[in-house]
Order: sequence, then C-alpha cells, then structure tokens
Amino acid sequence: MATPRTATRKLLDRLSLPERTYVAEALRTETVGGVLLLVAAIAALIWANSPIKDTYEAVLDLHVGPAALGLDLSLQHWAADGLLAVFFFVAGIELKRELVAGDLRDPRAAALPVVAALCGMAVPALVYTLTNVTGGGSLAGWAVPTATDIAFALAVLAVIGTSLPSALRAFLLTLAVVDDLFAILIIAVFFTDELNFAALGGALVGLAVFWVLLRKGVRGWYVYVPLALVIWGLMYNSGIHATIAGVSMGLMLRCTTRTEDGEKWSPGEHVEHLVRPLSAGLAVPLFALFSAGVSVSGGVLKDVFAQPETLGVVLGLVVGKTVGIFGGTWLTARFTRASLSDDLAWADVFAVASLAGIGFTVSLLIGELAFDGDPALTDEVKAAVLTGSLIAALAATVLLKVRNARYRRLCEAEERDDDLDGIPDIYEDHDPAYHLRMADIYEGKAAEHRRIAGLRAAEREAAERDRLAEVAGGAGDEGDGPA
Repeated sequence: MATPRTATRKLLDRLSLPERTYVAEALRTETVGGVLLLVAAIAALIWANSPIKDTYEAVLDLHVGPAALGLDLSLQHWAADGLLAVFFFVAGIELKRELVAGDLRDPRAAALPVVAALCGMAVPALVYTLTNVTGGGSLAGWAVPTATDIAFALAVLAVIGTSLPSALRAFLLTLAVVDDLFAILIIAVFFTDELNFAALGGALVGLAVFWVLLRKGVRGWYVYVPLALVIWGLMYNSGIHATIAGVSMGLMLRCTTRTEDGEKWSPGEHVEHLVRPLSAGLAVPLFALFSAGVSVSGGVLKDVFAQPETLGVVLGLVVGKTVGIFGGTWLTARFTRASLSDDLAWADVFAVASLAGIGFTVSLLIGELAFDGDPALTDEVKAAVLTGSLIAALAATVLLKVRNARYRRLCEAEERDDDLDGIPDIYEDHDPAYHLRMADIYEGKAAEHRRIAGLRAAEREAAERDRLAEVAGGAGDEGDGPA
C-alpha cells in the first residue's frame, strides 16, 4: 500500500484569526509610535544642526537625579538607561507571549523567524567585521548593525502606504521580537565591564520578590511600580545595563489566559496594552530626540563612507540584514522541505528583508555603548546608523511599491466579510454554516436581480409598444395627405 503523502508546510502562510487580531492591534500601536519616532528623530537632527545647537548639547548634558543613589545622570543617560527600560519591558512581554501563546510556541513555526533573525544578526556582524579587518578599523562596533527597529520599519510602511499582507507584517514583528532578545543578550554579555555584586544581589532579590507577588496574584500598580524602580536602580548600579531589568520583569508576567477564571486577556497582555502606548508614544521618541541629534554636513556624510567603522555599519544594515534574513528564510525552506505560501513570492521576502535593515533605537544604543570613550566616533556611528537606515528604507520602498497592487488584492481578500458577521470570509471557507448563510444572501440577491430584470423587461416592452404605435399612427397621417 502506498504511503500517504504529508501536506507540505507553508512558510509565511495566513495567520490564525486570534493571532491576526493580536498582530493587528500590536502593529497599530507600533505604527503610531513609529511615526512619532520619525518626527522625534527629524526634530533632533534639525535642532542639532540649527543656530541654537548649543542648547541641544546643554540639554543632553543636564544632570538630574539623586547622587547618593548613584543616579545623578544626564538626560541623555536617563533616556538610554531609563526610558529604554520601558521599551525592553514591553519587548520582554512580547517575547513571553510569543513563547507561550504565539508563533514561537510551535518549534516548527518558530524555526523560520528564529533562523531568519539569527542570520539577520550574524551576517551584518560579519560584514562589519570584514569591512574593519580589511580597512584597519575598530571591531568594537560589530553589534551595531545587528538590530532591527520594528517601530521605524512600520512608520516607513505607514508613510509609503503599502498594503503589506498580515503574514508578512507578523513575520516582521516576530523577527523583531527575536532580534530584540538577542540584542539584550549582546548588551548583557559584551557591554558589562565591572560588576557590583552587592547591587546585583539586591536586584536579583527584587526580581524574586516581583515573581512571588505575581504568582500570589497580588494586584495594584502602587506595589509593582515602586518595586520596579528599585530593581532598575539596583541593576543600573550593578554594572549590568539597566534595560536588562525591564526585560526580566516583562518575561515574568503570565501571558496565558485562565478560562476557568473567565479571563479574556492574560495579565501580561493587559499590562502590555497599558504600557505599550507609553513605550511607543513617549519613551522611544524621547530616546530618539536625545540620541539622534548628530551634526550632518557634506563632510560628515562623506566620512560615513570613508571610515571603516561607519562604512561597516552602513553595509551591515543595508547588505548584511537583507542577505542574512533572506538567506535564513531560504535555508529554512530548503532544509525543512517547506514551501513558500502560494500567495507570496521570494521577491516579497527580499523586500521585507531589506525593510529589516532599518536599525535605529537599539543600534543607536549599542553604538553609544561600543564607543563610549570616543564621543566623536560615537556621533559618526550614529550618522552611519541614520544613513544606513535611510538607504534601507528607500530600497524597501521601491521593492514594496513594485508589488503593492498584489498586496492590495491580498489585503482586500483578507478583509472581505460578505456575510457581515464580523469574521473575514477567508477564515470561514470550510464552515458549512458560512456557506448556508452565503447561499441565503445570494438567493436573496438573485431574487432581487430577477425582480429588477422583470421590471426592466416590462419597461422595454412598454417602450417598444409605444414606439410601434407612434410609427403606425405616423404612417396613417402621411397616407391622408395630398398627392
């Protein structure tokens, strides 16, 4: 007897309806935040290159905070270590949800974004390293081009108005979540010089208390917010980058619902819903305002392509990210014998891979950490991040616009709801009840069309009778006239 063939697994296939709903909500907030991020970055560039640029430097260097607690920091420092902790807190919740309830829960489904993200970080690091080895530059910035900024990427999509299908948007979002995880690990492992074990021990105790309170079901922001601030302060003083505190607390939140308790949303999803607007709408744009203000001139832009460190960042973002993500996706298809979704082509994967070359928030942060003792090179690397992200955005715009008519048709099919039950028809195709509803609808429409067709036929017959009567009457009058 012949062995039955198993169905070929499809890469980037249509999302399930609950996952599609979650992704749509998450991307909506990220898109708004991305536009604010874009505005903040432009404002920082204008401010830093205006006649009042001295005030920009003065604001960045303004120190606030209790010195006795080791927190007398500049506003730029507060933005990088404090505000981004909120960003990484949300990233930790996103990662936890993906691991327990999202695409990363299934190892087969997780293989694609994980492999693509790893290749999308390894290849840019390799491109940077090769560029600096051959050019005699510093290898300290190898991690700068490894990060993807999902908010900025979505802002580009919003600006160019492309109708990217939900499967590709979800792939980009999941890719960025995995990307953020490895970026956090890079920051924790490679940018920790000295450890204060007393402060680190206190931070770990605080995290343990945070975990116990969550497991005991204790509620109230007035409990968790002060505790989170203590944990953050101890983590900062320990020598480990303070954003690690944010992601650690995010990972501790429960992201599965308890049906027996009548939960519609898990605590993690509820907190994420509350904090994500704060992260996307305030924390990240303020970080951009305090970090993206670099001097831009013809000489600076020329140096971006002349110095190995900055050229490595640009090539890493533009070439390394695209080749890495596209190559990782292709390798996943090749070695798992999966095939691409019938609705998509490899050109679509290449376009999204080029869009992932937009590295901003985490790339700027890693650039500051990598070249901490060299302010001039730090600014040049920031300019390289902005330049590489701009080139990647322009390339992605061209590639996505070429396919936009196809994307628009796919999105229209995903949104179509002819039976008006609130569920897109494409998700009900195998439901007999849906087809019965549609049969009733079509029968009603057919009856209406038959009625209209009958009225039109009767009108035509009446008009024809009137015309014949006029012709007959006209002929009689003509015969009665003089010869």
